[in-house]
Amino acid sequence: MTEIYITDPTPIDDDIIIEKSLRPSQFDEFIGQKELVDNLKLYIEAANKRGESLDHVLLFGPPGLGKTTLANIIAKELDVNIKHAAGPVVERAGDLAGMITNLDRRDVFFIDEIHRLNSVVEEYLYSAMEDFSIDIVIDKGPSARSVQLNIEPFTLIGATTRLGNLTSPLRDRFGVVLRVDYYNSKELFHIINRSAAILGVEINDDGAMELAKRSRGTPRIANRILRRSRDFAQVKASGKIDLKLAEYALEKLGIDKIGLDIMDRKILEVVIDKFSGGPVGLKSLSVAIGEDVSTIEEVYEPFLIKEGLLMRTPRGRVAQESAYKILGKKNTKDQQGLFK
Repeated sequence: MTEIYITDPTPIDDDIIIEKSLRPSQFDEFIGQKELVDNLKLYIEAANKRGESLDHVLLFGPPGLGKTTLANIIAKELDVNIKHAAGPVVERAGDLAGMITNLDRRDVFFIDEIHRLNSVVEEYLYSAMEDFSIDIVIDKGPSARSVQLNIEPFTLIGATTRLGNLTSPLRDRFGVVLRVDYYNSKELFHIINRSAAILGVEINDDGAMELAKRSRGTPRIANRILRRSRDFAQVKASGKIDLKLAEYALEKLGIDKIGLDIMDRKILEVVIDKFSGGPVGLKSLSVAIGEDVSTIEEVYEPFLIKEGLLMRTPRGRVAQESAYKILGKKNTKDQQGLFK
């Protein structure tokens, strides 16, 4: 049985500790996202020449693709400090004021999961982003008064996995909006080799490519699979990850040739067998497989859609022809006119 988290791109405690040593610290070390990186380099160079803070940056895309890493690199390339926060943690306007009033000129303020900021805090953020000031209300009732706090020009970097959940006023205040996309196998191959060198893991090209092809286009998953494969190599082999060892480890981890795990297959099987290939609503699918709606939507569904195995429609989720082929099932349903 597959480990429940092995192909989940959201970080776990083990990832957070290890990722600090594996993260590239400058653009020259960063693999993939070439167009995005080239644009960022240009924007940063221009800001440095003017001696100004970089325009506010919004990074969006699936989890595990390097949004936090990019935020750290931006701060380093600007030669400034970075302060980290998470959307759900910043609960009150006072929390926000305490963080941004301590920023020095041109510093970077990074908010992960910015779509989860509450509306009150978000409104206070507007003036901070536009006017570099924040108005705080002190006391209540007749003695209440507003105090304006001036802050140094700074760069806000927001990261989100759900661009559509951001309000228009907040989204429009970002001068640079960039999508971080899935990586191809060649890019993941180089990422795995780089991580292996840092971790002191012996791996050959065939083994690295096999891990890369099954990492769902996500560096976090690639690094996680590499660490688990290292365990198999040290216990079941000579310590080196080659093609044979990689295939053995991936089989034991429940990851098939294209990166599907047991839950991915269960989702596709339920859509096909219990709902005649769809369309099926997300809540019904959640009940049928015994998994949380948000987990399906954020963890499993993006990869299945990317691989052309599942499709979202206004009426629900529909299994695609390729899903039938992978599961060895025959599509007897006539889907003609489904969207008519």
